[in-house]
Amino acid sequence: MKNVSILNLKGGVAKTITAINMAHILAIIHGKRVLLIDNDKQGNSSKFFNLHNYEMPGIAELLTVRNTKIREVIQHTQYANLDLISANMNLVNANLQIIMDVSRQQQTILKKALQQIESEYDYCIIDNAPDINISVINSLVAANEVIVPIKIDQFSFDGLKELTEQFEAIKELNPTLNFKGCLVTQFTKNDVNVQGEDHLNNQANYPIFATHIRRTEKVDESTFSRQPIIEYSQRCGAAKDYMNFVKEYLGE
Repeated sequence: MKNVSILNLKGGVAKTITAINMAHILAIIHGKRVLLIDNDKQGNSSKFFNLHNYEMPGIAELLTVRNTKIREVIQHTQYANLDLISANMNLVNANLQIIMDVSRQQQTILKKALQQIESEYDYCIIDNAPDINISVINSLVAANEVIVPIKIDQFSFDGLKELTEQFEAIKELNPTLNFKGCLVTQFTKNDVNVQGEDHLNNQANYPIFATHIRRTEKVDESTFSRQPIIEYSQRCGAAKDYMNFVKEYLGE
């Protein structure tokens, strides 16, 4: 199983949309067995698949309750080959509990849990909060690769340096962590976006995916209908772009 962490410290860059649609396309189009982990207290990935609740244990309980087996917190979505570990506001207290529990290595809880099911899935996609807290650190320690969705603006560019510094720090615990690439999202064909994308493609500090995701209102609409973009509007630009991005990611 390959673990892929989707992360950016800046909000509003389509992290959750990218995680959901990447996981769905891997499962439905490419026939991969996929586990999606919602690692954000807002629980948007969980809400998207109608699995947000406080009755079923999720990522918070997995990280804090001793002897919790990961299979106990996995839920099936309505899509074949696509399962989910949910999140809710319990993750706020979970982050505090993890830090206070000095009786075990705090950063490797998720990694050890995922090892229990590494033969049962092809990919684990982790949707992270725009933060570096202990649950996000767990995600990076467990990850083989990191993908950074990025919107073309100066704030995103400024945050890349800080983010890569965090990746380097995590490598003390996870030396094989690979910064797979930045994925430009919400792309509009105007001077700012075209010039910004050219700048990213011509620099050597950060890897960039050749595919970008075009901005379309269909993506926003899909969140209300709670359908992945290729289910909601397969012909729209973003649907085609996400399918091409996954092909690029897989090296096809």
